[in-house]
Amino acid sequence: MTKTRVEDLDWNNLGFEYHDLHYSWTEEFKDGQWQGGHLTTESTLTLNEAAEVLHYGQEVFEGLKAYRTKDGQVNLFRPDQNAKRMVNSAKRMMMEPYPEEKFLEAVKAVVKANQEFVPPYGSGGTLYLRPFMVGTQPVVGVVPSNTYTFRVYATPVGAYVKGLNPVPFTVSKYDRAAYAGTGQAKTAGNYAGSLLPEMEAKKAGFADCLFLDPREHKYVDEFSGANFFGVTKDGQFVTPKSESILPSVTKRSLLQVAAELGLNPVEKQLEVDHLDDLAEAGAMGTAAVISPVGSLTYKGKKQVFYSETETGPVTTKLYNYLTGVQNGDVEDKFGWVVPVDLD
Repeated sequence: MTKTRVEDLDWNNLGFEYHDLHYSWTEEFKDGQWQGGHLTTESTLTLNEAAEVLHYGQEVFEGLKAYRTKDGQVNLFRPDQNAKRMVNSAKRMMMEPYPEEKFLEAVKAVVKANQEFVPPYGSGGTLYLRPFMVGTQPVVGVVPSNTYTFRVYATPVGAYVKGLNPVPFTVSKYDRAAYAGTGQAKTAGNYAGSLLPEMEAKKAGFADCLFLDPREHKYVDEFSGANFFGVTKDGQFVTPKSESILPSVTKRSLLQVAAELGLNPVEKQLEVDHLDDLAEAGAMGTAAVISPVGSLTYKGKKQVFYSETETGPVTTKLYNYLTGVQNGDVEDKFGWVVPVDLD
């Protein structure tokens, strides 16, 4: 692929897509140890036709962003949490965990090497980082790989969803993950399984679908690529508690932000048939931060939350606070922001 040039980018109209930047990070695991990571200009992986990842799906990944502040500094947001989650995902998928300190080193190195591609402050853009790891051993029998490739690539992106605009969602008839399955791991198979439900929802005129718990189909789990939250009519921030949803860094952060704003946050089971107590609802994740849920259709019945056209006041406060911290405009009381040394 032709490497992307800064002068070819329109910072205000980036979209959410891949750009082949100058540098990525790569490291191999073989002979029982990590071999030492380094930056590379190569953006293509070469795999044996029998590689583990191609047939048995040993793969984990992460997603995080680098933000340009008003004074030109570049910050990461809670990268330590992504490092920890990737370790947990790897353990669940029987993969060699990539050490947390090496993960942080790799992410910072990729940001520094590609710093000219961090969108300017005020553009709404960020540098999206995708650490991932795949099993590379050629295998035929169903066994874990004993070799792995860890990579981190970066791409400048615009907002995944532009602005706080409420959108309609529907409840899916499918399951995102099995009960006691891999729902808490950030692994490709979970997302592959959500493609059909998501596409069917979009063809029906919805932005995405909401999955229910895979055991009873009674409680709210999460969306295809984001966690669910609601704000009750008496002003409490609530979000599902489940063993089959991905532990979201954004969710964990918004729980603390909600406490700071006096919303008495709680994680608990939320029955899909009893969401009428919610005054506002939203999807939360790294890509979109918050996408307001205007309505939710279940069994042919549409429930409107705050409004189908306007974002609720509490959702707006949560969004402004979290993005303010990420962009360096709101005091970071929690120690979440990690500056990147660009020199």
